Amino acid sequence: MKEKTGQLAPADGKLGILLPGMGAVATTLIAGVLAVRKGGAQPVGSLTQMGNIRTGKRTANNYPKIKHYVPLADLDDIEFGGWDVYEDNVYQAALKAGVLDARTLETVRPELEALVPMKAAFDRHYVKNLDGTHIKSFTTKHDLAEQVIDDIRTFKATRGCSRLVMVWCGSTEIYHEPSETHRTLAAFEEGLHANAANIAPSMIYAYAALKEGVPFVNGAPNLTVDVPALLELAAITGTPVAGKDFKTGQTLMKTIVAPGLSARALGVRGWFSTNILGNRDGLVLDDPDNFRTKEVSKLSVLEDIFHPEVNPELYGDMYHKVRINYYPPAGDNKESWDNIDIFGWLGYPMQIKINFLCRDSILAAPLVLDLALFMDLAKRAGMSGVQEWLSFYLKSPQTVDDLRPEHDIFKQLVTLHNTLRHIMGEEPVTDAAPDEYQDAAEAF
Repeated sequence: MKEKTGQLAPADGKLGILLPGMGAVATTLIAGVLAVRKGGAQPVGSLTQMGNIRTGKRTANNYPKIKHYVPLADLDDIEFGGWDVYEDNVYQAALKAGVLDARTLETVRPELEALVPMKAAFDRHYVKNLDGTHIKSFTTKHDLAEQVIDDIRTFKATRGCSRLVMVWCGSTEIYHEPSETHRTLAAFEEGLHANAANIAPSMIYAYAALKEGVPFVNGAPNLTVDVPALLELAAITGTPVAGKDFKTGQTLMKTIVAPGLSARALGVRGWFSTNILGNRDGLVLDDPDNFRTKEVSKLSVLEDIFHPEVNPELYGDMYHKVRINYYPPAGDNKESWDNIDIFGWLGYPMQIKINFLCRDSILAAPLVLDLALFMDLAKRAGMSGVQEWLSFYLKSPQTVDDLRPEHDIFKQLVTLHNTLRHIMGEEPVTDAAPDEYQDAAEAF
């Protein structure tokens, strides 16, 4: 993360939030923000709206709302837009997603019906279980990227936005690894002109956003902005990027429970995780190639929390298995089961079992809002490149120079808070500071 010197620019004017993929997550976000604007709901789960931050010493007892501490865009100043492979307006798409009930949607129906997605940049090779009908025609992928750039410019002008951010809310693409095409910006742009098969649709959106200086967040486990070519472009245009994969259901539980086990030096022999999910995401992940992308993201979490190479006695032989099962009757109400075989004093075995009946998009929507608002803040603060301080929201956090990511959600929150303090010109806070505690203060 690079940072320029200079004053933090104010959040003046409208902020446009552009969403590739206007399915369950995006429509839940949009309808929710509109409902909150009207005073009919609370933005529960959003740190930017409901979270607090400590400032000064513990004795000062000063815990303002984050939205009152840093200059974030106001919800009334947000304009939404995006792309989708289906032409349904946001009201129709929200009804089909089945996340929010009809009563909630009716309160904001006119505003939702007015939001119609732009035609999507789509390649069925990357999402075999979707058959997009509302898609762009193109000759080369460079032409396709130029169409997305034109969409971005048109949206900004017609909606009167002073700033934009883009958050990928589309489907999980098939698993693929970086190649020479992704090594440099020149090679990537050559690949766009040559219709390179290994340039995925999410990369085209990221490229278009970064060319326009629009901060980009990857909310799926796709290989997208985490390649040297697009990081090179982000550096050239001075644009923040973050990814990847929204941390919602089962992985959220892992990043809460696993740090506690590690902190108490309790061993883990095995962690079996399975899910049932019936929305569009579940349909896409029913294809093994797409599931592989998600599996890699989900499997990395425990290893990076437990550090088995450092603690082989406790975690060296841990068996970790992840399963996702498509089950249409579940809809967006994902159910996850975790069986955790742990051991304690003298190696005696114990078990933890977690059954989390969550609402995937209800958990994801506030993450999208926070990421959009914080990325806009980062851009106005002159920050560019990988925003690792936003790892709090992501399953597979993108890091600088291939550093090992931090998955402990509590450590991630400390980093997020301290970055906000830094942006506001304050010193970082640590509860281990000697002058915070009477006994320690007397010892110095």
